[in-house]
Amino acid sequence: MGRVFEKRKYKMFARYDKMAKGFTRAGKEIAIAVKLGGAEPQGNSRLRVAIQNAKGINMPKDRIDAAIKRASSKDEKGLEEIVYEGKAAHGIGILIECATDNPTRTVANVRMNFNRHGGELGKTGSLDYLFERKGVFKIKNENVNLEDLEFELIDFGAEEIETDEDALVIYTAFSDFGKMQKALETKHLNIISSELERVPTSTVELSDAEIEEVMVLIGKLEEDDDVQNVYHNLK
Repeated sequence: MGRVFEKRKYKMFARYDKMAKGFTRAGKEIAIAVKLGGAEPQGNSRLRVAIQNAKGINMPKDRIDAAIKRASSKDEKGLEEIVYEGKAAHGIGILIECATDNPTRTVANVRMNFNRHGGELGKTGSLDYLFERKGVFKIKNENVNLEDLEFELIDFGAEEIETDEDALVIYTAFSDFGKMQKALETKHLNIISSELERVPTSTVELSDAEIEEVMVLIGKLEEDDDVQNVYHNLK
C-alpha cells in the first residue's frame, strides 16, 4: 500500500511541476508581449496569442490578469529573448529558447548542463540549418469538415492539417503565422494554441540507451525557469 501511495504522490507532484512550469512560461510570454505592444489585447496580436495559449493550459484568469498588470508596471524589469544552440551526445542538435532578466545567469546554467551531460554549447547560428521555423496552430475539432477547412485555409498559408485526438493541428510557414492567426480568429474557430516552433529538417536515429542519455540533458534544460522551449533533431 505504501509503495502505491508513494507512486501516486510522485505522479501528483510531477503533474504539479509540469503545470507550474507551463504557467511560468505563459506568464513570461504575456510579459514580453505587453512590453512590446502594450496591455490591450485588441491592438496587440502577440498578447492575444499569449493569452490564448495561457488559457489552453488552463491558467486561471486571475493569474493571466495579474501577469498583464505586472508587465505593465514601470518597475517591472524587462525580459530578453535569447536562443542558445548546442550539440548533445551522439551529435544531436539542440536549440534552446529562453526568456530571461539575467542572460549571464542563463548562459552559465545552459553551458553547465551541456558540460555535465556530454554535450557542448555552440555558437549562435551554428545549428540554424537543422531546423525550420513553422507556425503551428491547434484548434478544437468541433464537427469541423477537414476537407472544407483545408480548402478555406490554403489561401492563408495552410501547408498541412493533421488530426490529434479531439483537435486539429495546422502547419504554416513562419511568414504566414500572422495571416493564419487572423484567419482563424475571423472564422471564430476555437483556438487552443498558436506557436512558432522549430521543426527539424531531418532527424537522427539512436539506440534506446543513447536516446536516454540525450533525454537526460533535454530534461535538465527544460527544468530551468529561464528556458521557454527546447527543440532537438532526435528521431
